[in-house]
Amino acid sequence: MKPLPAPAIAFAAAAVIAAIGFLVWRAVLASRRKETARAVLQSICAVLGAVFLALARATTRLPVLHGSAWNVRDTLVRAGAIATGVVFLVGTVIALLPWALDRLEAGTFVSFIAARHVRAKKSAFLSLISGLSIFAVGLASFSLSGAISVMGGFSADLKRKILGNNAHIVIDTTSQAPWGDYDPTLQHVRAVNGVLGATPVVQGEVMISSTSNLAGVVVHGIDPKTIGDVIDLRKNVEAPVKVADKLAYLEDPNLLRRIPADEVIGIGAGGEEYTKGPELSLPGDDLDPLVVEALNEPPRPGLVVGRELAKTLHVYVGDEVTLVSPLGDLGPMGIMPRTRKYRIAAIFYSGMYEYDATHVYVTIDEAQSYFAMPDKISSIEVKVDNAEYVDRLTPIVATAVGRDNLRVRDWREINKNLFSALKLERIATFLILSIEIIVASFCIVCTLLLMMTEKAKEIAILKALGATDGTILRTFVAEGVLIGGIGTVIGVSTGVALCAGLAWFGLRLDPDVYYIDRLPIEVNPFDYGAIALAAMTICTIATIFPAKQAAKLRPVDGLRYE
Repeated sequence: MKPLPAPAIAFAAAAVIAAIGFLVWRAVLASRRKETARAVLQSICAVLGAVFLALARATTRLPVLHGSAWNVRDTLVRAGAIATGVVFLVGTVIALLPWALDRLEAGTFVSFIAARHVRAKKSAFLSLISGLSIFAVGLASFSLSGAISVMGGFSADLKRKILGNNAHIVIDTTSQAPWGDYDPTLQHVRAVNGVLGATPVVQGEVMISSTSNLAGVVVHGIDPKTIGDVIDLRKNVEAPVKVADKLAYLEDPNLLRRIPADEVIGIGAGGEEYTKGPELSLPGDDLDPLVVEALNEPPRPGLVVGRELAKTLHVYVGDEVTLVSPLGDLGPMGIMPRTRKYRIAAIFYSGMYEYDATHVYVTIDEAQSYFAMPDKISSIEVKVDNAEYVDRLTPIVATAVGRDNLRVRDWREINKNLFSALKLERIATFLILSIEIIVASFCIVCTLLLMMTEKAKEIAILKALGATDGTILRTFVAEGVLIGGIGTVIGVSTGVALCAGLAWFGLRLDPDVYYIDRLPIEVNPFDYGAIALAAMTICTIATIFPAKQAAKLRPVDGLRYE
């Protein structure tokens, strides 16, 4: 569950307590008016509000599960908190409707007639159509709210992971060839106002092999001292955990010779931790000379790999792997592949399968040595203070670079196709699901037409008393807007409650299938406001035709058969 600020928790608790008090008050009033069914339902909603508070508090004490770990009790508590919260909110909204209609009846003549028509007893068929209109608009608004929130959550989660594992600005050559004399450029970039960090990086593609498997990877040569200023590599390291610096084994490979017995060397699928265990005791005088020589040889350089790559290679912290590059040295038989052995210095989990399965990290000096590019780098990676406004800082960084052979690109330009596709998909989903609201608005048209037929005598009497065509038109438009507004409020509020509950309490997913352990949800007030505005606009447009037909009704036609 995402931690919420204390003021937000206090405000939410106060709002729930106030809603419970309102429901109790309405239940008492309904009981005095002998409306037993309404009093019972409102009392049940108030009890559900209290249960929601208790379950919400209980979720704060639940342990945080990792990986595919799953607990029935925790799931039931979270699901109960979400379900009771949604039902409680819907009950509160429904309990507010009579109060809101009372306020409308105390308003103008048009709002008075419209509110009385909505709450008045009608024929069974007309009551059914009115209820279906509210239900259809509410269901369409709810489905649109849920779909947009889930899509927004996936988009925000993807953006967060991309920005956490990649630089905001990348400085490299168009041909992506290595380039030198980078230190002055690096200092100029770091001096730009708004730049939080910059680090040199060497990149290359190689094969990596272990004793049981092999894979293709992208090697990143990094400066361990400055890489944390640009990307979240240190934060993403899940093994080892006992060291003060998560990249200590990468900076000092000698530490890999004596890994503590309780050090975590890997994480299982269910979140379980694998430790190193005690060292085997070897007799000092009876060792083979070759074994002694192997124990005294210089330590292997360190290598940081992702969780999926470690799973593919079946390796843990301290295990040995080999990097193989096809671009090696010239030998008697032609170009020979360049190979070098490394030891796993850390295992990271970024949340993105592509990075966890194909990206590895070594020190920049080791990468320059391995790829035979002394004093050269592939790029400079930069982090700025506000990634959303990186386009304002990119020209300033380009001016600070001042080299024609280098290009400066921000994360939006690098991932332009991906985020354009996500944005188009979200807009298309909004438009397609808005068709549901259009279909639901047909029920409002039917409701108003049937009401015009059923209330023809009343319309004729109002016109005979002096009501104009405009007054009748506005009355029916207001009635249709009320029906659409009730459905929209119920649908959007239900969607907000469900999505907020899923965002706060979490919906567990199998990370082995989805590569995320929780369903990402984005609770954006602007999205819900746009959905409510679209629903109300469609419902208002749907009322125009039946309202015009009602306004055209002549008094003599309404009273002819009376």
